[in-house]
Parts: sequence; C-alpha cells; structure tokens
Amino acid sequence: MVAGTPRALFDKVWDDHIILTREDGQALLQIDRHFFHEGSHHAFNQLKARGASVARPTQNIGVADHYAPTRGRGGAIADDTIRRMVQQLTDHAVKHGLRLFGLDDPRQGIVHVVGPEQGLTLPGLTIVCGDSHTSTHGAFGAIAFGIGASEVAHVLLTQTLWQRRPRRMRIAVDGTLGPGIGAKDVALSIIARIGADGAQGHALEYAGSAVRALSMEGRLTLCNLSIESGARCGMVAPDATTIDFVRGRPFAPQGAAFDRAAEAWLALHSDADAAFDRELALDAAEIAPIVTWGVSPEDALPITATLPDPARAADPARAAQIQDGLDYMGLRPGQKLSEVAVDRVFIGSCTNARIEDLRAAAAVLAGRRARVPGLVSPGSTPVKRQAEEEGLDRIFREAGLEWVESGCSMCVGMNGDLVPAGERCASTTNRNFKGRQGKGARTHLMSPAMVAAAAVTGHLADVRPLLEGRA
Repeated sequence: MVAGTPRALFDKVWDDHIILTREDGQALLQIDRHFFHEGSHHAFNQLKARGASVARPTQNIGVADHYAPTRGRGGAIADDTIRRMVQQLTDHAVKHGLRLFGLDDPRQGIVHVVGPEQGLTLPGLTIVCGDSHTSTHGAFGAIAFGIGASEVAHVLLTQTLWQRRPRRMRIAVDGTLGPGIGAKDVALSIIARIGADGAQGHALEYAGSAVRALSMEGRLTLCNLSIESGARCGMVAPDATTIDFVRGRPFAPQGAAFDRAAEAWLALHSDADAAFDRELALDAAEIAPIVTWGVSPEDALPITATLPDPARAADPARAAQIQDGLDYMGLRPGQKLSEVAVDRVFIGSCTNARIEDLRAAAAVLAGRRARVPGLVSPGSTPVKRQAEEEGLDRIFREAGLEWVESGCSMCVGMNGDLVPAGERCASTTNRNFKGRQGKGARTHLMSPAMVAAAAVTGHLADVRPLLEGRA
C-alpha cells in the first residue's frame, strides 16, 4: 500500500509480515504460529518423503482434539483408528521436537481454545492451522486462517506461506444486546443476512459498541464463525479487554516485556479514514435469539419465527435450497420453530465451550431437569477444572446431562461421539451440514443458553422467559 495511506487493522498486520511480493500480487508471509492436530499427518508425511525437518520447531504447536476420546481418558483407546490417529500426532511431535498438548497433558483441549488460553495466541500475529475455524484467533487482532495439507507442509518446511491479500469488510454492531442474547446470536444473524458466501474473498473486521462490549470469549465465538460467511478471516482490534485477558498467560510476555507489547498491541486498530471494500451495520437491539433450521448456517431465524415456504421464494435456486433443507431436517413450511422437538443436546466445540459458555448454559439449567439426553464437553481441561471448581458440572449432572472430557467431540464426530441417524440435536457447534454430527443427524445451531432452553423444554425454545428472575 502507498506510504501514508490510512490502513485497516488487517493491512497493518499483513504489511508487517510480508517478506516479498510476486508480480502476480501474491505475498510471501512470515507465519508466527502454526497449530497442528491429528489431521495434519498428511503434511508430516510429505516431510518424511523429502527427508526434511521442521524449519522453526518452537513456532509449531500440536494439540490432540479432533480424535480425542471424551470418556475413559487415561486408559487405552479401544478404537483402532482413533488410537492410531492420536499416536501418529505424538510420534510426529516427538520426531521433530515440537511442543504437544497431548491427551495426558493437563493443558489439553481444543486447539482454538488452547491457543488463547495459554497465551500462544497474541495480537498482531499471523496464525495458521489445518482447520477452517482457525479464524477464531482473530479475536485478538491477529490474522488467523485455516490452510490445506500442502500449505501445512509449506509452513513446516519454511515457516512462510504464499497468500493473496483479500478485500476488507467491516461489520459494525452498535447498541446494546438484550438479555439472553450473545455472540452466537450476533454471528448467526450476520450469516443469515449476508449468506454463507456473502463475505467470500474478504477479511472481516468486527467493530461497534456491541462488539466492544463482548468479552474475549464472545469475540472468539464471533471470529470463529467468520468462515461460515465465506470470509478468509475475522478480526477484532485489541483493546483493554484483550490486554486484561492476555496478561499473565503462560506463554505471553511477562513483566516489562508485556507492558511494551501491550503498548504496541493497542496501536493495532484501523485508522480513522481507512477504506473498506464493503461495510455492514447492525443494530444490536434488533438481534433476537437465533436458531438454524436447515443445512447451512445461513438457514437461521429468530426463535419466534416460522419456517420459510419454498413456494414463496422469488429465486428458484433459493427455493430448491429451502426445500432441500426442510426435507433433510424433517420440517414443513410455515411450522413454528418453537414447535420443533429435539432428541438430544450438545454443549461444546471451539465455538462455544469456554467457561463463559458453560456458565450461560448452567444459568438456565440450574434447578431444572432436561427432558432429553445431552452431552457437555468443555473446551479444554483447564476449563473443565474451573467449571468443576465453580460447581457447574454438578448443575449439568443434576439436570441429567453427561459431563465428559475435552475434545472436538460431537461437533464433527471423529472420536465416536455421534448423533444417531434421524435424531435432532440442539447444538452449540458451528456447522449444520448434512451428516456433520453423524450420518443422517439433524443439527440446529444456537447459543449455549438456547441449547439449555431446548434441553429443559424438549423443543426449540426462547431462552428469555427461562432467564427471568435469574442472575
């Protein structure tokens, strides 16, 4: 960019990491953090085939999460495939001398929870991982995005990556969110408005007073779902909330070094006259509790709404998409969302399994019994310990839900936690694609508080009445 030109937050971080730029416009970026998990084995196999080693071992961190068993932790893993995937991860980390948060590590958790929790995720960094929801880390003002197997190998070999600068889009959410409304509702409202490919080719920056009012947990949820609108990444500019969260984290700078870093981090914001390719504004007061009804995160509506009728859709392609979603989900046009019964619930995933999320669900469940079975999987082992210290696990168990270990669990079902075919699950996860939680499974995405509401009523329900009179 031209020197002296006002820059967006994204451009400031991007420009600081460019090593060189090719004639076709692609830039070679320095990568500060690369997280890998069980699914990264293809890239390590490429290194093995070349007889190569990892260029910067300290900047590559492994986490066991996708295949991590949530039951029987500490014993032998019975399933051969799961055991082999977890062992492969350990073998690769040991061979190349890489840090690993494995199943026996008290800091283990989902990669996008562990990074921020341990202070490995910091403002102004470039962060990649072979997982699409790496956009989560952008909540700290980092450029973070998912990469494919060949790109993972390139990072392991060089600690760099060729990328084309995306366009910039700012989404401002101003005003005050109502009671029971959280970051998940904001994110799903945005996706419903712009579509699952509405931000394709863009780097999102979330701004506005409602975003500033979110905790770091809420910002992480917001950035996590950026990929579901087609964005390359999502970011929130660092502020006092960010600094307070990072301070004292194990791998963050300490003492005077932290103070110097914090001063630099607070300068990471879009200039007043920075230009964006697109802008979108939302009124926080108009955002209601949201649930998805179809097979894409864009198929989302306020809980008070009725299901769409494909016959009323002006666009034939959209009509077909609506019909396909209704057919797969076993729903009918015009049906009230609040009349849709659920078979089970799931609270977990890199989207909504942090301590704030568990507290929000527990606030609804306390003193009540769930009418359907359910699973609660904390985002990390430290989150699990904290929840148990606060007595949240007792609330979940007394409500009739199962309290298990940390892992990706029922979000993607690689570890054996599945929704049976034909069953309907109210879930805090990030994707409701066909078969995402198991072959034939039907997934409704919503916030932790809304999942808790579905648990105690047995159907999709507005959480707001259930929170009346509760802190």
